[in-house]
Amino acid sequence: MTSDVATLGHEETGIAGRPVVVQEGHISRGISNPILGMLLFITSEVMFFSGLFAAYFSTRAQNAANGGWPPKAFEHTLNPLSLILVATVILITSSFTCQFAVWSIRRGDRTGFIRNISITFVLGIAFLVLQAYDYSLLFGEGMTMGSGPFGTTYFTLTGFHGAHVFGGVLMLGVILYRGMAGQFSAKHHDAIEAVSLYWHFVDVVWIILFTVLYLL
Repeated sequence: MTSDVATLGHEETGIAGRPVVVQEGHISRGISNPILGMLLFITSEVMFFSGLFAAYFSTRAQNAANGGWPPKAFEHTLNPLSLILVATVILITSSFTCQFAVWSIRRGDRTGFIRNISITFVLGIAFLVLQAYDYSLLFGEGMTMGSGPFGTTYFTLTGFHGAHVFGGVLMLGVILYRGMAGQFSAKHHDAIEAVSLYWHFVDVVWIILFTVLYLL
């Protein structure tokens, strides 16, 4: 009986002096509040971007029937082999370094976490800088928000995504600061897991955007 109790937990005195077994070691915490909150937020963002994509494809279908898509004036403006490809590679790479950071903190490797999350932070900033520079090139070619449905849909989709990347960079900066202050460990790093989910989300959204706007 003693060995069974040791396996399951420990004895405490219950009603009428009878021993009761208290379970230990097999209690599941379930999903944490930061991760659950982030998953719910990402769900709402999926619906938001789904609405934007629906509006884009509706606009594209209507204009393709009337005069072609893209318009002849911007037929060769969105080149997938231009600077935007470099930005895409950078953002995809940042998703890998972000996951490396998560794996590091799970092992209790704080140095590896700080190194990888710092790289992710810098790559996120680099993506935003390249996107801003790409905007300036497009403006120079005459493509703006006022360039009809083509320009409006392009800058709306990429602009909202850029805003989400900016938000993600701020989150990365916060967890980097907290990590350098020693606030995370192998047992306590839910905030890192939550931010990584968001960063992977913006990465996937950009891959879809790049495919839709530059390749299809």
